[in-house]
Amino acid sequence: MRRIRAAVTGAVTLSLVLTATACGGGEDSGSSPKTLTYWASNQGASLEVDKKVLQPELDQFEKETGIKVKLEVIPWSDLLNRILTATTSGQGPDVLNIGNTWSASLQSTGALLPWDAKNFGAIGGKDRFVDSALGSTGAPGQDPAAVPLYSMAYALYYNKKMFKDAGIAQPPTTWDEVAEAGKKLTKNGNAGIGVEGSNLSNNIHQVFVLAKQHGADFFTADGKPDFTSDGAVAAVKQYVDLMAVQKIVAPGNAEYAQNQSLSDFAKNKTGMVLWQTPSQTFSAQGMGPDEWGVAPAPVPSGKPGTGKQTNSMVAGINLAVFKNTKNLDGALKFVKYMTSDEEQIALNKAYGSVPPVKSAQQDAAFADPSLAVIRDTLATSAAALPQVPEESQFETVVGTAVKELFADAAASRPVTTESVRAKLEKAQQQMPKK
Repeated sequence: MRRIRAAVTGAVTLSLVLTATACGGGEDSGSSPKTLTYWASNQGASLEVDKKVLQPELDQFEKETGIKVKLEVIPWSDLLNRILTATTSGQGPDVLNIGNTWSASLQSTGALLPWDAKNFGAIGGKDRFVDSALGSTGAPGQDPAAVPLYSMAYALYYNKKMFKDAGIAQPPTTWDEVAEAGKKLTKNGNAGIGVEGSNLSNNIHQVFVLAKQHGADFFTADGKPDFTSDGAVAAVKQYVDLMAVQKIVAPGNAEYAQNQSLSDFAKNKTGMVLWQTPSQTFSAQGMGPDEWGVAPAPVPSGKPGTGKQTNSMVAGINLAVFKNTKNLDGALKFVKYMTSDEEQIALNKAYGSVPPVKSAQQDAAFADPSLAVIRDTLATSAAALPQVPEESQFETVVGTAVKELFADAAASRPVTTESVRAKLEKAQQQMPKK
């Protein structure tokens, strides 16, 4: 098996797309252009790490097909806006990564290639992918807008040294145990658990799961926003109360948005963090795999499962193709290459994620106990975010409301049920009217 060439040292020469150029990216005219543009999401510890992981794989694709792939790695803070601009202007890449929670929103623009039976057939068939990953590829009843690339789920990562020093024998499994452990860890300038209070998507992921645990959702069954239900309000308050009431989150976390909570964890400043497959970032921060442990994300009581025992959203990255690409044949070849067993094993191993391709998932590389937690969560206790056209707006307005509530908590302003409901009511009023 050809292993990923991420460990190669020295300079890596890249052809980067610095701005959104003519959609389709093919430099040659005619029926078989020899160039594709690819927007990749930031999956590694830095943009440079991603380039070092991806460029050798793209070079191999060029060697096999003669098609050169121009790469741009885009930070999460910019990715959604860049994509939305491209969908409206017609100026964008041939192939791109999208957060799987955006699938239905971007599908509704009509800019992405539908993955009908013919297109799935060109990459080996829809049945190669696990069901949980396919559930976050677009609106129900429609052809998917994207293909799963990396699968992830949230888990609780704990710092073994800090746990030992605090006399905590086992990782917590419930929220009450998280609070108890967090208070033991919060001392001498350290904190019990880290959050990313200014990271809008992460805010949404956490409060969505908590809403499930409160028997609520942020949308009604027919897709209408429902941000102010008692369960949704309780979910947001519970999350912010980690800082506001329990005080096991450092106030500075209110400003975190770029993996700073992972850096604090790796530097023995924070004892726990809820995250999606952070092992590569821990390693980049100098933290060895024997220094941290992983357990399923907490539930109210008992063990994770469905309904109120949901403990993660179905996280992941999808691969989409712009419908007006000038090189559809090349784009399909690229998607087939990126979702091949060999590439799935190589790339998901590099990023610490789990392949959404069934056969690749069986590789010994994914038998590690830390990844077993992720696989089990995706199979038994993770729920997909609502696949509605307004999902991306939901992430923005509710994610911002949570960010503002964390800012209140950091400034010692009261975070009450009433203030939470008021923020969520304002967020709901900002949603598009149907």
